[in-house]
Amino acid sequence: MKIERIVLRQLRMPLVHFFETSFSRTYERNIIIVEVVSEGVSGWGEITAGEHPFYNEEWTAAAWTIAHDYVAPRVAGKALSSAEDVYPLTKHIRGHNMARGGVEAAVWDLQARLHGNPLWKEIGGGARQEIPCGVSIGIQNSIEELIGKIETELAAGYQRIKMKMKPGWDVDVIRRVRERFPKTPLMADANSAYTLGDAGLLKQLDAFGLTMIEQPLAHDDIIDHAELQAQLVTPICLDECIRTAHHAEQAIRLKAGRIVNIKLGRIGGFGEAKRLHDVCQAAGIPVWCGGMLEAGIGRAHNIALATLPNFTMPGDVSASKRYWKRDIIEPEVETTAHGTIVVRDEPGFGYAIDHDFMRHVTVREETVSANAA
Repeated sequence: MKIERIVLRQLRMPLVHFFETSFSRTYERNIIIVEVVSEGVSGWGEITAGEHPFYNEEWTAAAWTIAHDYVAPRVAGKALSSAEDVYPLTKHIRGHNMARGGVEAAVWDLQARLHGNPLWKEIGGGARQEIPCGVSIGIQNSIEELIGKIETELAAGYQRIKMKMKPGWDVDVIRRVRERFPKTPLMADANSAYTLGDAGLLKQLDAFGLTMIEQPLAHDDIIDHAELQAQLVTPICLDECIRTAHHAEQAIRLKAGRIVNIKLGRIGGFGEAKRLHDVCQAAGIPVWCGGMLEAGIGRAHNIALATLPNFTMPGDVSASKRYWKRDIIEPEVETTAHGTIVVRDEPGFGYAIDHDFMRHVTVREETVSANAA
């Protein structure tokens, strides 16, 4: 397939409810959508960077520049034998996995459509036809508000609750939640808010039977996580610090965690995500699919990813309506009464684009053509 042009669109979409982590509170998303075109067929991807460089070094404005000036020109005009070819074409760009991965994901979607396959089949998935779903609930204004939100999500059928935590919103909050929900699978996500000096505080969480504590220490650390994991009964799940399959190999050797969260953007696309998946599977380390407040395209890509066999734990892939009054795909992503998403068999990522609404929320659009590249 020869990539004739790549279209970048920046969308501005307000969230139904603010989402707060240990580092910021988000009210609206500025999302970059990637369209790649070949033989009159379009493939679609999503660059999952946040609005600020707080989760990692990427953010929307910088991701636009990297995608437009560096990634797209290295892909537009190229005749690719496979979507796997995109990763090596952009590998010498240091970091910026989300910008690179959004373009690569769009090429995978294009390839699936040209072959008439659903995306999950194209990437080698299909281990399950329903994806078990959990939810991620941000820091709230009060514990009572948090408990109310958990009750709502459990009533909707979600199978696991993830709570964001930070210093001052941790042990007492989780104790109250566990008392109210003694049998619910619970996990806590710190987004790198603690240091090894907080090991004593984090050990208190062992009393609450959490499924995992996600990324408690620095975003780029593996060694301190290994020391902390040796002190905890609760499994540590590694997120921000795992950006390549090789990072996972290092973490496994050091016993830095017992679970890995795979986020498509953080890893740089489907190719490296599959390699990371295989490394963890060979080592007996379960993985699950994390979310980045994606719109429908990124959400659908996560569904495809989660059909790979080692995604054995409920991920953060939930219904569109939890985040958006209106999504950019038709139909919107929905969950069943028992907290799953049914995998679709349509070609590509499985949903139609709501072009009218996408145009309505687009604030910027630029095209990189084969000639320009």
